[in-house]
Amino acid sequence: MSGIYIHIPFCKQACYYCDFHFSTSLKKKDELVNALAQELKLRKDEFKNSSVETIYFGGGTPSLLTNVELQFIIDSVYKNYKVSANPEITLEANPDDLSKERIIELSKSPINRLSIGIQSFFEADLKLMNRAHNANEAKECLSVATRHFDNISLDLIYGIPGASNAQWLENIETALRFGVPHISSYALTVEPKTALASFIKKGIIDDVDDEQAHEQFHMLKAKLEASGFVHYELSNFGKEGFFSKNNSAYWQGKSYLGIGPSAHSFNGRQRGWNVSNNSKYIKALQQQQLPIEVETLTQTDQYNEYVMTGLRTIWGVSLLKVENEFGIDYKDYLIEQSKIFINQQLLYIDDKHIRVTKKGQFLCDGIASELFKINKA
Repeated sequence: MSGIYIHIPFCKQACYYCDFHFSTSLKKKDELVNALAQELKLRKDEFKNSSVETIYFGGGTPSLLTNVELQFIIDSVYKNYKVSANPEITLEANPDDLSKERIIELSKSPINRLSIGIQSFFEADLKLMNRAHNANEAKECLSVATRHFDNISLDLIYGIPGASNAQWLENIETALRFGVPHISSYALTVEPKTALASFIKKGIIDDVDDEQAHEQFHMLKAKLEASGFVHYELSNFGKEGFFSKNNSAYWQGKSYLGIGPSAHSFNGRQRGWNVSNNSKYIKALQQQQLPIEVETLTQTDQYNEYVMTGLRTIWGVSLLKVENEFGIDYKDYLIEQSKIFINQQLLYIDDKHIRVTKKGQFLCDGIASELFKINKA
């Protein structure tokens, strides 16, 4: 199984917390769409031995593309790759782009899953983050989208300065009222060089309270699990049958192709990343060149990557897989390094898999880094 991720590097405006690659100018949109199709064509041999099961439009804001442009890119995938009978085709979208007419249009296209960037149902939160939509648009688009799509995910952000636990609970309950089968939720992270980091430094916005974010994470987990959601990855909750196939492939170490400026690719042994510059990306593709850098992962890199992604999921880290793919020394090292966290009830071993406990979930990235092996020259 393989997946294709397509990065659409355009946004109406910059969210204060975002450090992804995007442009607020749409001047090069036509050239960019043609360049995406060209990259798909030039890289078709990378997937010649496997079929594409997921196509994911991420960004940026993919819902800024017209249906004609989206269809053109999807057609380019079908023209150059073997695609499975029922691929999961996801479009990330913002509420302000999802009018009733647009949702109905999209429901008639090959796109069968929407991932909607709600973030919060409170006006003050949306203004603090500089989101392009308002609370009313968030609710209106969900009420229409749920009538036309079965497979919908929405994003929520917790740990927002000034947002109380009571407000966070109301956000979760509002999301649940729409009956969506998947929710992705992330702690507000202050990335360097973002507007948010600058505002906090100047005292314009309060800093993120890590303790409150921790509390809100556990509120989210308790509420969603009580409502029939499975917490299958640190930031993702889904009803049975509605886990994100695209993202699950990442976490399980399957191959994926990243198309577009700044997009990353992985084939199990090598990681590649495209140039994070729209003009350079377009120019290279116009000259039939791939604007990509590639690194070959060492065995230790591959082990560390597996531990990091595995611990974030309900599937955990398979000791059998570690032994088979990396050797007995790696397995023994992993078990030895895990002991301190098992004693602290942050990890446990079950059915030859190492998994995080509920207590350890919020800390799992830090725990994973303690289980890493160091590359030796």
